[in-house]
Parts: sequence; C-alpha cells; structure tokens
Amino acid sequence: MDLDHRRAFGASVLLTCVIVCSNVPYAAGAYRYNNRYAGDQIFRITPTSDEEVRALQKILGQIKVDFWQPNSASLMHQNATVDVHVKRNDTQDLHARLKLERIKYQVFISNLQKEIEKQTGYRSSRKRRSESQYDYEVYHPLEEIQNWMFEMNRSRPELVTMFSVGKSYEGRPLYVLQLGKRGRPQKKSVWIDCGVHAREWIGPAFCQWFVKEALSSYKYDSVMTRLLNHLDFFIMPVFNVDGYRFSWNTDRFWRKTRSKNHKFHCRGVDANRNWKVKWCDEGASSHPCDDTYCGPFPESEPEVKAVAKFLRKHKKRMKAYISIHSYAQMLLYPYSYKYAAIPNFNCVESAAQNAVTALHSAHGVRYRYGPASTTLYVSSGSSIDWAYRNGIPYAFAFELRDTGHFGFLLPESLIKPTCTETLRAVKAIASGLLKKCNTEKNRFPYI
Repeated sequence: MDLDHRRAFGASVLLTCVIVCSNVPYAAGAYRYNNRYAGDQIFRITPTSDEEVRALQKILGQIKVDFWQPNSASLMHQNATVDVHVKRNDTQDLHARLKLERIKYQVFISNLQKEIEKQTGYRSSRKRRSESQYDYEVYHPLEEIQNWMFEMNRSRPELVTMFSVGKSYEGRPLYVLQLGKRGRPQKKSVWIDCGVHAREWIGPAFCQWFVKEALSSYKYDSVMTRLLNHLDFFIMPVFNVDGYRFSWNTDRFWRKTRSKNHKFHCRGVDANRNWKVKWCDEGASSHPCDDTYCGPFPESEPEVKAVAKFLRKHKKRMKAYISIHSYAQMLLYPYSYKYAAIPNFNCVESAAQNAVTALHSAHGVRYRYGPASTTLYVSSGSSIDWAYRNGIPYAFAFELRDTGHFGFLLPESLIKPTCTETLRAVKAIASGLLKKCNTEKNRFPYI
C-alpha cells in the first residue's frame, strides 16, 4: 500500500472512530501497536551485592526481558539500578523471584501500553499532522521528518543544503542538513546525529529543534550568528531510518537496525557497536539476537558505513562529533572501550564542564559528565571512539532526559525543556571550537 493510500485509509479509520467513540478522549491511540504492551511492566531493580548481581543475572537469563538500562545483563553491577521491560505473562514470576532473593526493586510503570498512549495521545496526533505549521513539541514519524527536511532546504537556501550520504539496509535515503553561511570554503565543521537507536525518540526531536533554533535566531542571537558564520553544522536527524520507522509502526522499543541475519531469525545490529574501533570487544555481543549485537564485521551496516565514509572524507575540517541518545542525563566522551585518559583530556573535560553548566542554567537539570567507560559503562565499537580515533578532537555522546521515571517514553510536554537545555550545551561546545586550547590537541595515537 503506497503512502497516499495509507494516509487515506488512516483518515477514514480516524473519522469512523471519531463518529463511533466521540466520548473517548484517546480513542485514536487505543490500538497503537495492536495493544501488544497491555499489562507489560517496567521494573527498576537494585542489586546491593555481587551475590545479588549473580542471582539477578540468573533470573533475567531465565525470564526474557528487554533491557532499558543498562543494555545487557553483563553490564549490571552492585548498587547500580537496572531497568527492564517485562512482558505481562512474566511479571508475577519476576515479582515472586525477586522477593524470594530479597533483591530490592520497584515497578516504575505498571501498564506500559497506557504510558505509550499518554506519550503520543489523540490530541498530539492531531497537532502532529497539522498542515499549517510544523510542531516541534510533538514526536514525528520518519516521513514527516523527511518532508520537513525538504521544506527547510527549500525555504532557507542561503543557510541550508540538504544531501544524502547513502542508503539504509531497506533502501531509504540517509539525509543530512548542512547549516552555515555560504562563501567560506573549508570552514571548521560539527557533525550531529540523532536516532542511532530507534526507540530514543527525543533524539530526532532535538535535531529538528536545533535546526529550527539555528535558522530562526540567525542574525538575532549573536552567539548563533557567530557559530553559523564560522562553522558548518552537519545535522542527521534520523541515523537509523529503518529502525526508527519500525519503532513507530511495529515495535515501540526496537533499538537496532533492520538488517537480516542469514543464520538467525533475529534482525538488526546495534549501530553504536558496529564502528571500526576495538570492534566486538567488551560491552558488545556477538549474538545476533542481542540488543548490543556488534554485527558480522565492522561497518557491516550501510548506515554506519555511509556516515563513516563521509566523516573520513571531511575529517580535516571536522572538529566535533556529537551523537544524541537517551536516557541517563549524561555527557560522555572517549574512551568508551577502556579505562584511560585521552591525550587532550583537559580540553575535552573543560568543554564538557562548560556544556553541562550551560545546560543546567536553563532548567536546573544536572548532568553527569566524564569518559563513557567510567561514567556509564564499557562498550566497544562506539561512534565516539571511532570519531576520536579518526582525528576528530571533540567527540561527545549526550544521554538526554530522564533518569528512568519515563525512560524511552519521555512525554511530549518535556520535549521543549529538554531541547532548550541541550541546545545551550551544544552551543557551548561549538563556541569552544572558535577558541584555542593548548593541551596536546593534535596527538591522536592508535587506540
């Protein structure tokens, strides 16, 4: 069924529902994802000893769960919270086994389907599809984001250039918007990607917010004007286009790409474990059914390969790489795969401190910052390690709001404050690129 026919069919279904169910406020969202998450729960579990960690790993190995934080059982450790999505048929079993082992836990979300409906309810779905004005305070599906990108390219040709760096596994174009004043060749550049992991919807929302703010405040805000005059920003709102579309249409909590595996029925690769730097080492899985599957070989995913090729081609002018994720409220930098300080640690640490201070000034939200390996967990084959290895001196990964109350279901009412504060942080990082930092910034040994 083509897009026009789908829209026509969707409109007729909506009209029927409005007529029949006019007194039900969320009628249009009542069957999102075919009600597959009704009764599912989100548990927050806190093992307080190594013995409890081992017991929890055994329990979660026998009950199939979806890890929200951390990404896998191997990354659990004592006194660190573990957020897992549990199917409704397994919730009572997990309650009983945790009580038997006397492991501390609480249920954060008691009915996951209900929270999904609240995140993208009937009211916001009507706003989202308004033709008159694009709404940056709701989540948008892939097709709407791509149409918006075309409109940005059409309406602001003096500041925006749109292009594709390649195609996804399922053949979708990988669009990028280049922002910056024309006429200055080989300007320093900043790369920002969002939506590497499909279920992290606040990422693409931020990339769109950044573009909106950059274009609307140019010539009015002195900082943004200076940034666009002296830097080029390459913005990729949806890195994992296949996975993101799948998270809207089929599985809200899909994380990986959508590539097929010939030996297993499981699909997809973790696009943040597929980069050619310490590939498939600690913190990544070699099993295709795991959420942190590293892929059959480095850059096996066309999305990763296309972006890596573009960044390699432009690495002389690329001074910062920023990847937007959720959730944890952290600002991370290399190394991800080992416990060691990067050569230009002082410069990067200073940039991170300035960024989280700027972020905090918006709404008082506190972010932790530091090397990814010690601040979050060890992971190999990550994009920030690869960017740093390839000579990009400032490589950051943001983990946006929140710290687990909503998790991946951050409400649309929190898009604006989240994006407003993150914008301040990104502007602080970018502004730092226009100044000199003298701490061994040109040394990039093999890592």
